[in-house]
Amino acid sequence: MTNRALLGLCALSIMLPAACTQFPALDSRATPEMLAAQYPAIVPVDPLLARATAGQINTTQTENVLDARVAGLQARAARLRGSVLTGAEKQRLSQGLQ
Repeated sequence: MTNRALLGLCALSIMLPAACTQFPALDSRATPEMLAAQYPAIVPVDPLLARATAGQINTTQTENVLDARVAGLQARAARLRGSVLTGAEKQRLSQGLQ
């Protein structure tokens, strides 16, 4: 037996039991309102696509905003790392503690 014949026989033996299965009763799930309902209107796809792309995020603008925020936060962190007291205030405190 050739490989093709053997492959065909295997495929047939797998698909044959599937052909004998019972399908679920799908018609019983449809309510009378569903059966009486109108089909949806067919509309052009261009307006739908325009609405779908209108809500997308502009990556360039978002990246620029985030870069500016990062720079601002880093500058704020650098300011907070500095000394809170001036040299004169430090000297006065050291004299008061002695």
